[in-house]
Amino acid sequence: MRENLHRFFRAARGAGVRLSPAESIDAMRAVSKVGFADRTILRDTFLLTLAKTQDEKKALGDCFDLFFDQPEPQSPPEDRKADEQDAEGSNGASDSPGDASGGDEQAEGLGQLAQMLLAQDRNQISAAIANAASAASLPDIRYFTQRGIFSGRILDQMGIQRLRDDLDNLAATNPALAERLTNALDGLRGTVRDTVSQALMLYGREEAENLRNEILRNAPLSRIEPRQVDQMRHLIRQIARRLRERYSKPRKRQRRGHLDVRRTIRRNAAWGGVPFLTAWKRRHRDKPKIVALCDVSGSVARVSDFFLLLIHSLHEVVDDVRSFAFSGHLIEVSDILESKSPEEAMAEIMSKVGFGSSDYGNSFDDFEREWMNAITPQTTVIVLGDARSNNLDPRADILRRIAERSKRLVWLNPEGRMAWGWGDSEMPRYSTFCTVVRQCATAKQLERAVSDIVASYQ
Repeated sequence: MRENLHRFFRAARGAGVRLSPAESIDAMRAVSKVGFADRTILRDTFLLTLAKTQDEKKALGDCFDLFFDQPEPQSPPEDRKADEQDAEGSNGASDSPGDASGGDEQAEGLGQLAQMLLAQDRNQISAAIANAASAASLPDIRYFTQRGIFSGRILDQMGIQRLRDDLDNLAATNPALAERLTNALDGLRGTVRDTVSQALMLYGREEAENLRNEILRNAPLSRIEPRQVDQMRHLIRQIARRLRERYSKPRKRQRRGHLDVRRTIRRNAAWGGVPFLTAWKRRHRDKPKIVALCDVSGSVARVSDFFLLLIHSLHEVVDDVRSFAFSGHLIEVSDILESKSPEEAMAEIMSKVGFGSSDYGNSFDDFEREWMNAITPQTTVIVLGDARSNNLDPRADILRRIAERSKRLVWLNPEGRMAWGWGDSEMPRYSTFCTVVRQCATAKQLERAVSDIVASYQ
C-alpha cells in the first residue's frame, strides 16, 4: 500500500499540487491512523494534509477520484445476453446439467486467461489487470503515444499469446466457444485501454504539461495565438513563482562574511584579546528598485502584457517597482496593475495608451518632466520595446540622463538582432547608453533577463 501512496503523490504533483517530502510523510502518518476502509475519510485526510489552496484542493480531489476509481472489465453483449438467459432460467428449465458439465470440460484444457474470460469473474479479471499493469510498469507512462505500447505489455503479462493459441485450437474444434472467447477478449482489450488511459491522465499529465510549457517558453510572444494566451499567462505566473522562491526576502539571509580581525581585537581588548565577541565584514546590499517603461504600441503590445504581468508578480522580491506604459505618450500604470486582474488591467492600459504609433522621444520627455525623481542610484531601469520611433526625434539625450541617474539601464527588445538599426529602428543609438541590451522575444528569454536583474541585488 505504501507503493500506491507514492504513486498517488506523484500523480498529485502532476495535477499541480505542490508536495514536499515532509508533507508526504505527514500524509502517510495520517493515513496510517484513519486507514483505507472509508474512502470519504481518506479523501478528506489527503485534502487536509496536502492541499494548501482552493485550487489545490480541487485538483487533489479530482486526482483522488481518478486514482481510486478502477475501471470495471467490459463484458461483450453476447455474454450479457447469456447472463440474462441464465438468470431467467435459474430454475434449471433451460439448461441441463449435462450441458454445463460439458462446458466445464471444454474449458479445462485452456490456459488461465481463457478460463478467466469464460468464467467472467470481474474481481479476478480486475486483479489480473492490476497485477499485469504493475509488472508492465504502467506508472512509467508519460506520453499518449505510449498507450499502445503499454496496452500490449499488459496483455502480454496476462498471457495473450497462450490465449491466441487457444483460439486457434478452438476455431477448429469448437467454433461457438471460440467466438464467445473472442468476444470476451474484445471486452478485455477495452478494459485494458481504459486502464492505460486512466494511468496516462494520472502519471502523464505533468510530463505533458512540461512539454507544452517548454514549447510555449520558446515560442515568440508576439505570435501567441488567442487560445494560448491563458496558458501563457499561467506559464508567466509559474515563472514568477520560481523567481520568488529563488530570490524572496526570507531567503536573502545576510552572510556573516569574513572575519574582521582588527575590529575583533579592538572589541575584545577588555578581555586581554580573548575573542569573546567577533566582528565580521558584511557586504552591503542595495534594496531593489525597478522602474519599467513598456512600449504598448500595436507591434509589441502582447509582449508588454506578459512583461508587466511578470514584473508585478515579483513584489515579494522587489520592494519598490513602478511601471509605465507608452505609445505616443507615457503614463504610470502601477496602480492599475496592482488593483485589477491582468485582463482588466491590460484592457484599461490599452484603452488609454495602447495600439498607437510609438513615439519614444515624446514618451521619454513625459517621463523626464514628471517622474525623473523616481530614479535613484539604486534603481534599475528596464525599457521594453522595439526602439522604432517612426522616424521621429528619438531623444537619446534623455535616455543618457536616465542612464546617468540609475544603477543600471536594461533594454529588452522583442525583435531579432538582425532587425536592429534597419528602417526606423533607433536601437544602435539607444544601446550606447544601456548597461545591458538583450533580445527578449520569448518567455524563456524574458525569465532569464528578469532573473539576472533580480539576482544583481542579492
